[in-house]
Amino acid sequence: MSLQTRHEPILRIRELNKAFGKNKVLTGVNFDVYKNDVISIIGASGSGKSTLLRCINLLETPSSGEIFYRQQNVLSRQNKINPYRSRVGMVFQSFNLFNNMTVLDNCMVGQMKVLKRSREEARQRALSYLDKVGMTPFVKAKPRQLSGGQKQRVAIARALAMDPDILLFDEPTSALDPEMVGEVLSVMHKENLGTHISCEGHFVGHDKQGA
Repeated sequence: MSLQTRHEPILRIRELNKAFGKNKVLTGVNFDVYKNDVISIIGASGSGKSTLLRCINLLETPSSGEIFYRQQNVLSRQNKINPYRSRVGMVFQSFNLFNNMTVLDNCMVGQMKVLKRSREEARQRALSYLDKVGMTPFVKAKPRQLSGGQKQRVAIARALAMDPDILLFDEPTSALDPEMVGEVLSVMHKENLGTHISCEGHFVGHDKQGA
């Protein structure tokens, strides 16, 4: 691998704009994300932090601008967005777990549906990441039986099990009680190092306490 290749960004955002009607939320956003980068986006409520993350993983379609992933413009009509989306994980502030599924199944379903992994492979990877976040005793539990901090740890394990190149954290502690914040931040900091090593991951989030 050449020196130039190693220093190319995984993700490149160029002149990204997003408006909802006449309300301009994002204007001319530019930045690069390199291998092993850890980036915190900090700003007041309503300043467009969540919108930026949702534009990056295309939950929202940017009004204009370009998003390059490994030198490919993902907004080009010639490129399919689903392969890109499968490489961009997201941990939401509201957890977004499937309430009708167990903790284990929550961490398996994406692997099987999107990555086409076998049930056994998905199970083993899910169990491995649930163990890393301290949720092994709860693999058969449903989300309604968990605390907020536990739900967020499951959400982190679910995202990591997908082996994302880029992992987005959307204020992962804002919906938690104060006593739960520490446990989630501890998991994030611990898995930060692990992901850098094993998955070459990148964390883009906006939580001042997690910065």
